[in-house]
Amino acid sequence: MIWNLLRRIVLTAVLVPLGVAGARKLGDAVERRRGPNNRASRLLRQGADTAQTLFGRKKRRRFGFR
Repeated sequence: MIWNLLRRIVLTAVLVPLGVAGARKLGDAVERRRGPNNRASRLLRQGADTAQTLFGRKKRRRFGFR
């Protein structure tokens, strides 16, 4: 039972950052083709930012507070 939990945690720790990187890369590719004001690229970028702050490294703030 503990192995199943450990396997699930490890898979989440590996697959979520890979999915975020893929979404960010796809958003960049769409933005290059269709321009910066595209809804799909904006949603992909926002989704990648949200998932990155939830599961991965935190966004850096310009100033040290908050």
